Amino acid sequence: MRTIGCVVSTGIKVAEWVWESASAGARVARIALAPASALFSAVVSSRNARFDEALSGATGVSYRVRQTILPAISVGNLTVGGTGKTPVAAWCVRELRKRGAKPAIVLRGYGDDEWRVHTLLNPGVPVIVAKDRLMGIAQASANGADCVVLDDAFQHRKASRRADIVLMSADRWTGVARLLPSGPFREPMSALRRATAVVITAKAASVEQIAVLERAIRAATPDSPICVVRLVLGPLRLATSIPTPDPDGTLRGRRLDQSELLDRKLEWVTGRKLIAVSAIGDPASFLAQLHAAGAVVTHLRFSDHHAFSKGEAEAIARSAEGTDGVICTLKDAVKLGPRWPRVAPPLWYVSQQVVVERGASALDRALARVLVSPT
Repeated sequence: MRTIGCVVSTGIKVAEWVWESASAGARVARIALAPASALFSAVVSSRNARFDEALSGATGVSYRVRQTILPAISVGNLTVGGTGKTPVAAWCVRELRKRGAKPAIVLRGYGDDEWRVHTLLNPGVPVIVAKDRLMGIAQASANGADCVVLDDAFQHRKASRRADIVLMSADRWTGVARLLPSGPFREPMSALRRATAVVITAKAASVEQIAVLERAIRAATPDSPICVVRLVLGPLRLATSIPTPDPDGTLRGRRLDQSELLDRKLEWVTGRKLIAVSAIGDPASFLAQLHAAGAVVTHLRFSDHHAFSKGEAEAIARSAEGTDGVICTLKDAVKLGPRWPRVAPPLWYVSQQVVVERGASALDRALARVLVSPT
């Protein structure tokens, strides 16, 4: 549908159908794509082997791991999006600050939302957008940081790191780790052996779904520490109250509407008729969280990192007439909020909050590696 402009691109629809559907057509598509996945697997394996040789001290290796000017910890995953990297990376930053460190966040910066979200989640922390992580780390050092959190850098092996936290989503686990393009995996499960800690993230996933994924991880890497993190929805806040972040971390003023006084506890959504807008990697889990909270939801879905136009914001607002408002994630709110019409139903947003259910000691050890001075 092109209704109100919020259609998921055909390519993304087809990809997710191929990756996740159990239909006969999707199975045929996966079989047809299997040779391409095998080629992709061979390329990934060759690349990783060269990096492994470099780390072992072998000479004459074309792929080199370069030492960074600051100690680094990476938060990454094996799949294409939707595992909770941003909230977990932001949590790591807060934990490092509690321990007296001065961290910065360095990320590749897909779209125009990730760096904005990090700036809002950790005000005052340098957020560096850099395709070259080594240059980004150098910039972080120049900005006064003494360590860095690399958001989505597990596959970026050129920059050394003291710890690798790798996330896997229990909500999205299908039981088979198919590599691109027949599946969403960028690396096979065996790559988890490089992880300092493997973190299972769960939004709406059941205890059984978590257990199934944990068994698959154990089969791939029996000795890696496993943690379980529950991502839960925080309170509702008005998107019009979000300060506008600049790339240097400066937060420009809020609208003078005292809107922060209108925050709502999550329980407020129970029985409420809401329009849910999502342009994220795992919209199904976000929708499931809202349903679990008791909301009556109509879902308007966009492709991941979608840049909302003024016209789309106005159309979404019109579609919400007669409802209790529109709800989205912080990732969407930083783009929708500035374009939201002055006369419109309220635009609420929620953030995913990290609750460590199991394996906190493994995360503590990973963070501690960043804080230890080199001998």
